Amino acid sequence: MNPHTKIVQKWNKSLAIFCLTAIFVDPLFFFLLYVQQDYNCIVINWTMTTALVLLRSMNDLVYFFNILLQFRLAYVSPESRVVGAGDLVDHPKQIALHYMKGSFLVDLFVVFPLPQIMILFVIPNSLGGANYAKNLLRAAILVQYIPKLYRFLPLLIGQNRTGFIFESAWANFIINLLVFMLASHVVGSCWYLFGLQRVNQCLRDACHNSNITGCMKFIDCGHGLNGNNQSDLTSDQWNKNKDAIDCLNPPPDGGFSYGIYQNAVQLTVETNVVNKYVYSLFWGFQQISTLAGNLVPSYFVGEVLFTMAIIGLGLLLFAILIGNIQNFLQALGRRKLEMQLRGRDVEQWMSHRRLPEGLRRRVRQAERYTWAATRGVNEEMLMENLPEDLQRDIRRHLFKFVKKVRIFALMDQPILDAICERLKQKTYIKGSRILCQGCLVQKMVFIVRGKLESVGEDGIRVPLAEGDVCGEELLTWYLEYSSISTDGRKIRLPGQRLVGNRNVRCLTNVEAFSLCAAELEEVTILFTRFLRSPRVQGALRYESPYWRSLAATRIQVAWRYRKKRLSRVNSSVSLSD
Repeated sequence: MNPHTKIVQKWNKSLAIFCLTAIFVDPLFFFLLYVQQDYNCIVINWTMTTALVLLRSMNDLVYFFNILLQFRLAYVSPESRVVGAGDLVDHPKQIALHYMKGSFLVDLFVVFPLPQIMILFVIPNSLGGANYAKNLLRAAILVQYIPKLYRFLPLLIGQNRTGFIFESAWANFIINLLVFMLASHVVGSCWYLFGLQRVNQCLRDACHNSNITGCMKFIDCGHGLNGNNQSDLTSDQWNKNKDAIDCLNPPPDGGFSYGIYQNAVQLTVETNVVNKYVYSLFWGFQQISTLAGNLVPSYFVGEVLFTMAIIGLGLLLFAILIGNIQNFLQALGRRKLEMQLRGRDVEQWMSHRRLPEGLRRRVRQAERYTWAATRGVNEEMLMENLPEDLQRDIRRHLFKFVKKVRIFALMDQPILDAICERLKQKTYIKGSRILCQGCLVQKMVFIVRGKLESVGEDGIRVPLAEGDVCGEELLTWYLEYSSISTDGRKIRLPGQRLVGNRNVRCLTNVEAFSLCAAELEEVTILFTRFLRSPRVQGALRYESPYWRSLAATRIQVAWRYRKKRLSRVNSSVSLSD
């Protein structure tokens, strides 16, 4: 299977979501254990255990399917990356060997259902105690969690070996937030588990300081106890032991030193799982965000190391994840900042050149409209790095309006491609003059949006709008007057230029594409035979406001001349009579 196919990309996105769920599920196993306050002992919540085992098994099954997929997923040969993007290796045996030598063992260890085996088989049949279960779960999950993060974090940040998974900037922004929440979730879950460990240590110290025989077995309730199965005298003594009760209700003036786990003590006796999880998540989020600035640990070494780990994790997240979010937020306003900087440069330039206020106002208006039309993107530079066929297809999409002009609707696709390849985007503000009477015609302009007005020598006003063209007389002029031979070989006559006989003024802001005189001449050289056909010439002269007004003027001149001749003939006839 090609890793760049659409179905594989969709699978990668789904896998990233399942991996995120799997990383969130594992620390939830720490909340299976809580303290039964009436009996001063640690209990396993078996109802929640069943739900977590099912959820974890579903995620492991999905990742197992991904392992099977890797045995059929083509990869890029490292030796072929010396030049270009590399070659895909699609032979099944080579793909399998490449995966076996790579991350197969790590993936197999990640997908191995170690917590499920511990909970369903090892703990009930062998040990059966909540305290032992706590130690086994902590070891199993922490050992398996590190390689899981190693394999899943690239997916969570939206990348894999075939490229980006989430192309959208908003999707990556949300992923970064979720990774930060994941870190808070892990820290909060570990804080709850370590707080439970300190409560367990406090109960053990209370047992050692008491004269109750066999009190150690009462600390571990296993599946939970009630009044019917704990009615002997020693258990009643343990339930009423003051030191054990103080472990769960620590006095404010002393007792067992819980340090940063002081608030976790009351959380361990909470039976509502949602309350425990939400508060632990809040605690982890708060400590990572503040770099554990409000934590004062006790002298317990594990507690001090845990506090140091929170500080280091907070610094790492601020350096990487929060930095990515900051870059994203800055990218949202990057165009606005570029516009402000360009506006500042324009203002300084106008001040340096001492432009009058009228010109400054027009410059500001032109800058704002140009920025609104292009969003500050240099399309020419963007198109240069794309393949030629893709550039051609993009131009055909962008320049569909060219076919609205009747002369170009008659042209073949190669001629249209040659014209579109040479078109340049232009913007004009209200009141700008595109063509001036008596000035050289230096471009042919295709109107995309806006309204213009063409005023001829005789004062006739012709409106121009979307789909119209001005400066089209330049095309006919190059076909007729810029060459001597008619067989396609051009001989330039020096000093010849076309002078405009009309004014074209913008009535509104106008977006257009222009074709300069040199580019237009090149097109006429390449496609002279087609452009000289009577059909094209007739369409050009019929549709062009320039040629229509010119024809009207010549008709008027001819009519006046004929009328004058008729009047002379009539007068001579009357004199002879």
